[in-house]
Amino acid sequence: MENIVVLGSTGSIGQNTLDIISRTDKFKLTAISFNTNIKVAKKQIEAFKPQYVCCGTKQIADQIKETFKDLTVVYGKDGIMQISSLGDSDIYVNALVGTSGLIPTYNILKSKKKIALANKESLVIAGNIFTKMAKEAGIEITPIDSEHSAIYQCIEGRNKEDIENIILTASGGPFLNRQDLNNITVEDALKHPTWSMGNKITIDSATMMNKGFETIEAKWLFDIDYRKIKILIHKESIMHSAVEFKDGSIIAQLSAHDMRIPIAYALTKPKRMELECKISLADIGSLNFQKPDFDKFPTLSLAYYALEKEDNNIGLILNAADEVLIETFLKRKIQFIHIFDILKKAVDLFEDSLPKDIFAIEKETIYIKAEIKKMIEKEFTGG
Repeated sequence: MENIVVLGSTGSIGQNTLDIISRTDKFKLTAISFNTNIKVAKKQIEAFKPQYVCCGTKQIADQIKETFKDLTVVYGKDGIMQISSLGDSDIYVNALVGTSGLIPTYNILKSKKKIALANKESLVIAGNIFTKMAKEAGIEITPIDSEHSAIYQCIEGRNKEDIENIILTASGGPFLNRQDLNNITVEDALKHPTWSMGNKITIDSATMMNKGFETIEAKWLFDIDYRKIKILIHKESIMHSAVEFKDGSIIAQLSAHDMRIPIAYALTKPKRMELECKISLADIGSLNFQKPDFDKFPTLSLAYYALEKEDNNIGLILNAADEVLIETFLKRKIQFIHIFDILKKAVDLFEDSLPKDIFAIEKETIYIKAEIKKMIEKEFTGG
């Protein structure tokens, strides 16, 4: 039995991970972290009885301690540092959202623990640093994203030199067939046609920044020339990604759009769990594919530019600006179309070499976020 830590346990990935853990005796849940969703966290603590819990604030920590007397409870940034460095843990699931997952990934790799990664920001911002750390420590970063899990399964055990292209699929989001991206409401952008996800990743899917980030991730996860990573629109989200080999063969992974499938594989590979997430290809009938529109969704071009300049801080800029812009859009302070414009401006303003130290990267991220907020305030509110 392996001791497992789930960072971000109350989010969608975290809850699905605990569902997988509940189905097997392979894991003992040692610790969880969450931000403010105390209602869900209390149910998780009661069901799984972890030894350690990290939460967002002291107030929530006090409430947890009051209910669970024998539990070690920590909170805030210091707390997540402790939870991501536990000596008696065997495997970590990093399902934190945003740059909050950056330092935990660093701690996990530094401690030479197994890591199943759903925090895309870790690789978008510092993929070169983290993949180097993993290689030196002899650790494999196992992806949880459905697309990267699909690629992982397609190339597992195969000769890397035989790979011609990685085909990264995208649903296209809610605006695939909409030509005019003006006057889009928050409600419009949150209506994803396929997946049920948190607000940030749903908006990222609408702008296709999410697919741009996944392209950056794929380069670092699979150590492949970024020019071999091709994005393909597949609105049904049944083929989660594919790999084209030099003889013309294409091997794809198809399944229901249920995150428990890639999570289960990340935790139990090479074995597979019995899950009820079955599909019938006969009932589906047909699958459709088309090329993405880089002009309509300039986020994709920005991602490839970040890969072209892999030693620079473009991924850091895109991630920092994107987090601020989505938060601002959700508050209805900017229009949807403004997200694209400000992302481009941010790259032009802040492009530089990437800091080599992970804590310097965190500091630069904070700085760029603050500057983006000032830019928005000045441009859209007259501040």
